[in-house]
Amino acid sequence: MLHDTLRTDMQAAMKAKDAVRLQTLRLALTACTNTLVEKGKKPTEKLTDEETAAVLKRLVKQRQESATQYRNASQEERAAAEDSEKGILESYLPPTMPEDEVRTIVIKTRDELGVSEKKDIGALMKAVMQKLKGQADGSVVSRIANECLN
Repeated sequence: MLHDTLRTDMQAAMKAKDAVRLQTLRLALTACTNTLVEKGKKPTEKLTDEETAAVLKRLVKQRQESATQYRNASQEERAAAEDSEKGILESYLPPTMPEDEVRTIVIKTRDELGVSEKKDIGALMKAVMQKLKGQADGSVVSRIANECLN
């Protein structure tokens, strides 16, 4: 399980005295524990791989946004630190689907639903995201869906 992998790698980072990896994995495990508590489960329980991946994706997105903010404020050192944490977190996520495959699914779903106008983009996005089940970023799917409805 992904949750177990995070815990094992955290222990390895402790032994290797890899401070950045250790801090990042502690943060990820804390976020997983917080998610468990939010769901009314005990902190000692474990999330499923899908739930853990969702937590990691959320953390990656936060790191990306933070890095952008730091770059806008001309704080390149902090942005680089956020990027390194993002890289560590991304290494635990499954690979994302290439854009051409996402485009194929969006077009196929658009044709299945008979969607042709921008006002129906919500229904298209919902159907596509259910098919992809987290294999692609929502912003990429949204951009492609907008392009397909023009």
